[in-house]
Amino acid sequence: MGIEIVTVALDTGGADAARPWIEAANPSHPSLIDVAHRCDELLGFVNVPSSVWIDETGTIVRPAEPAWPGSTPVIDALPSFAAELPPERKGVIDEIRRMNIDPELSLTMLLDWAEHGSASRFVLSADAVIARSQPRGESESRAAAHFELGQHLHLLGRDDDAVAHWRAAHALYPSNWTYKRQAWNLERVDSVGSASRYDGNWLADVQAIGAENYYPALTP
Repeated sequence: MGIEIVTVALDTGGADAARPWIEAANPSHPSLIDVAHRCDELLGFVNVPSSVWIDETGTIVRPAEPAWPGSTPVIDALPSFAAELPPERKGVIDEIRRMNIDPELSLTMLLDWAEHGSASRFVLSADAVIARSQPRGESESRAAAHFELGQHLHLLGRDDDAVAHWRAAHALYPSNWTYKRQAWNLERVDSVGSASRYDGNWLADVQAIGAENYYPALTP
């Protein structure tokens, strides 16, 4: 059996923004950079980290869902450095601790698929894949158009015009965190604190919805 891992960075900033993270990880698998956020559009990603399982025939056998392949070093180290952080960063740590994050289950599922292939108990039927996939209604479609326009304008250097479209995308599709995090990150690199040109920021928005709702529970 076996599987092939491909990681994709969703980043309008391109190689300059994503390369340091990829090089730090030193992966042995292909690592791509999705400048246009096509994975959002085609595979339904609304947050990261997320995964999609695609079998050898090109068929999706698990749609977009939260994914943590094994231990998460930042989360493992939280108790050791949290006391040294400024108040805003401590607030971020507190919210992360409340999130539905299950690295052990993610890894168990992935290893089972690698061993058993289509016979894995975690491979879903076509009907189950469709049922779990998030539908795109008019609001989500309009948000996608605004987000794409914002990217185009940003790359042209027209940042004020880009912000107007990204604000519209956030309002139309508030649960799409990749839209929010991308826009915030281009204004403030760490993307968790105040973003003056937007109505919210990562910390405030997570606190508003409840950290336990930031990632849906991973369902085998």
